[in-house]
Amino acid sequence: MEVGDFNNMPSISMFYGIMVSMQFSDNNKRHIPHIHVKYAEYEASFCIRTREILAGHFPPKQTSMVQAWIAIHNDELVANWHYAVNNKTVYNIDPLK
Repeated sequence: MEVGDFNNMPSISMFYGIMVSMQFSDNNKRHIPHIHVKYAEYEASFCIRTREILAGHFPPKQTSMVQAWIAIHNDELVANWHYAVNNKTVYNIDPLK
């Protein structure tokens, strides 16, 4: 699995300098529901179900924040995943507070 091109993905949240995006129609290549994250020079893809890094590299502190955010917003992320793979508008999700 590759890390995505952030210029072509809608941002769904941003917190503590971490940008979270989801790519449209990504299910054709990858059947694992996931998000793309960027922080400074780091990029990674995280599995929505397991919260594990699927591709890329991310600092430990920011990894923990992303994993906590995924746990809190799991239902919203799953709904957004279904919208995205069907080329429908994804919705913003509240940031980690």
